[in-house]
Amino acid sequence: MPTQKIVSEHKNMMEKAFEFLTSEFKTVRTGRASTGLVENLRVEYYGTPTPLKQLATLSIPETSMIVIKPFDPASIKEIEKAIKNSDLSIAPMSDGKIIRLNVPPLSGERRKQLASQVKQLGEQAKVSMRNVRRDGNKKLDDEQKAKLLTEDDRDHGKKEIDDLTKIYTDKIDRSIKIKTDEVMES
Repeated sequence: MPTQKIVSEHKNMMEKAFEFLTSEFKTVRTGRASTGLVENLRVEYYGTPTPLKQLATLSIPETSMIVIKPFDPASIKEIEKAIKNSDLSIAPMSDGKIIRLNVPPLSGERRKQLASQVKQLGEQAKVSMRNVRRDGNKKLDDEQKAKLLTEDDRDHGKKEIDDLTKIYTDKIDRSIKIKTDEVMES
């Protein structure tokens, strides 16, 4: 397998790991309401766990409120149940047609906990990046041992993978800082 193909393959893996981190950050609560808090919440719908965003329209009419309007009004009880069972700590208010979630301001202690959670998610993403780098370097070594690559090609590929790892680790650090600042904002 040529060096560029190996590098490209591992770059895609790093990009997917970064995208996963970004989607995880959406679920971390900040002082403002965000549909990201509930959009992937699993609701038991006709016996199948279904993401809330597939069952309802989500909107934010105010900075501290999320409005959920189910496509099927019969699913409203299941949606309420899923919200109550989640770790959001937000009580749903329903009028039979729509559900309102008032997002209260965060306490200083809770903000610190969430900032810590953001850092943990970031560290997990960095571990994923290092694992991708390790796998890429191993693949290059294996290709070189099998005489499919020269030592120079292998070394060049390893340098490219290390450079990609550095780029994505820096992106993760910037994302952690942005999200932490967002959480700590009052």
